[in-house]
Order: sequence, then C-alpha cells, then structure tokens
Amino acid sequence: MADPELMSIGAFAKLAGLTASALRFYDDAGLLRPEQVDPLTGYRFYSESQLVRATRLRHLREIGMPLPTIGRFFTAGAQEAARLIDDQVAKVAVEATGIRQAAATLKASLGEGACLSLCVLPGPVLAAAVDQVLATTIHDPEIPVLGGVRLEADPDAISLTATDRYRLTTRTLVPSQPSAASWAGTLAGDDLQATTSRLRRSLTVTLEAGERTLDLRTVDGAVVHCRLLTEVFPDDRRLIGALPPLTHRVTVEKQQVVKALEQQASEKVGLRVAGGRPSLLLADDVVELDGTATGPDLTLWFELTTVYPALSHALGNDLMLDLRGPEHPATVRSADDGDLTTLIMPCRNPAS
Repeated sequence: MADPELMSIGAFAKLAGLTASALRFYDDAGLLRPEQVDPLTGYRFYSESQLVRATRLRHLREIGMPLPTIGRFFTAGAQEAARLIDDQVAKVAVEATGIRQAAATLKASLGEGACLSLCVLPGPVLAAAVDQVLATTIHDPEIPVLGGVRLEADPDAISLTATDRYRLTTRTLVPSQPSAASWAGTLAGDDLQATTSRLRRSLTVTLEAGERTLDLRTVDGAVVHCRLLTEVFPDDRRLIGALPPLTHRVTVEKQQVVKALEQQASEKVGLRVAGGRPSLLLADDVVELDGTATGPDLTLWFELTTVYPALSHALGNDLMLDLRGPEHPATVRSADDGDLTTLIMPCRNPAS
C-alpha cells in the first residue's frame, strides 16, 4: 500500500510541469526515480521533496541539455554544475547563429535579383566599428528594431547607427572605394555580431545590398548574410537636429577618464566644469582631469552603465564632450579613421 504522504504520478507531474509519460521516461533513464513503486500494479509514487530535482530536470531539458550531461549535472558540485549550464548555453548560441545564417542564405536565394554593390571597406576597421556601435543596441521584445544597426551608404561615407533610447551612437567610415550608390537599411544586430571575427581576418570586405539581406563578401570569396529588419528605425537625424545649442565644451584624454572610471567605479559619475577645468566626481573622490572646458560652472551626473561604454569605445585618445545642461543629451565625439558620435542622457543628481 502506498504511503499516504506520497503523490500519484499524475499529481506530481502537474506540480512539476511535466507529463506522466515524461516522468516514466526519466525513471527509465535513471534521472528521476519514484519514491515508491507498487509491486502489484506498478504505479509510481513521488514525494514533495523530489519537486526540486524534477523542476531542475525540466529546465535542463528546456535548454536542450542531453540526458548523459544531465546525469553528470545531478552528481556534480555547484561549480561544476554551473559550468555545465554555461557550456550548454554556449552550444545552443552557436547552433542558433548557424541556423540564422542558414535561414538568411535561404532567404537570399528566393527569387532575388542582382545585388547592389555598395562599397569596399577594410575588414578590421569594419569589425571594430561594428563592435563600437553594437554596444548601444538593446534586446527589447516590444521594440525589436532597437537590437538592429542602421547602415547608410553615400558616395563619400558609410555610417552605422544604433540606439537604446538612452544612448545613440553613430560611427562613420571612409570606404576604400567610394560607394556606387546611396542605400539605407537596418541590419539585425545578432547577425552583425556573429560576423566580426570573420571580418577581422579579411583585408577588405565588399558590401552588397539585396532585397532581404546585406551581404558581406570577404577576400576569400565567402559571403555572410545579415538580415534586414522591416521595422522603422528611430529618426536619428530628427533627434540630433532638435538638440538645443551647446552651452559647454569639454576636451579631455580618453585614457585618463576611462582609467579613473575603472579604478573607482561608482553607480553614478559626475562631470564638473569649474574655472575652465573639468573633473570627475566618483563616490567620495574628485579626479582632476587634464583638459579644458568652456562655459560657466556646471555639474552633470551620468549612470556609469551609460557613460562608460560611450567613453571606452571612443576613437583615439582625444575626447570632446558637448554639454547642454542636465535636461538634454550630451554629445561624446572622437575621430580617428572616421568619426564616432554618441549621445548620452544625464541622470538625476544622486544627492537629490
């Protein structure tokens, strides 16, 4: 007779979010044995204490972990178990990237006409520009286009733009060969990110625009397809054009600022202009910066997670910050083999 404190397989399956057939399968696989089996009927019974293991088993299967690895997971210590999870997530990510690339290749072959050859760019420079701009994207299920990068090609320059609504970054590149035509499209950020290692190893990359993809052709003839997003990208030109005139201009050395942020990281960072000199306010410390500043005394505050990527991805070692007061975006500008412009929003004074 079954212990009255035990649950039937149906009741346990409901609590664990599994099916009875799945529980029988995991029993046969040796991963989740029932607490008791009726010798006459063969009915399986489970205890409440087994719910934790059953729930973990369900989650492990949801991330696609194979049964042998799950067996190792349940006998491993916490550190080893965490590593097994990370390994599985990395494996799934690689597979997902391959699937997206295969899907993009298939779509590119669906009755598409000739591609429009845009321009030729140095591969390492393009890869670095992609890294710089991708730092401003965000995965937002409600606004998926914020995970994309807007590419605009003109005869004289190529620009890459991304925004997460709190920052906006534009990277301009000068092509090795001028663009043959004007073109604009929004590229899937995940596809771009997956191409960077290949782009770095190619001396040049040719950009070719198709109906559904932007194709990146490397010197060895390989082609990587980046999907084109159909959602409307935010009008960055309108945003920039609506900015009020600057009130202050600060010029500092990137290396000094980034080093200070890394050594004394605080949740919020103050930028103070006083007596024509700039300084950083970090927790209880004040870091005087080598540089110049125009305009009356002013202190602006920024979230570290907003300001650090904007400064650390800047080009060269000379940073120019155009300020417009605490209610408007600041512009971070740098230039070296093209230019990089980032808008970042100030935050409230932490003292308030």
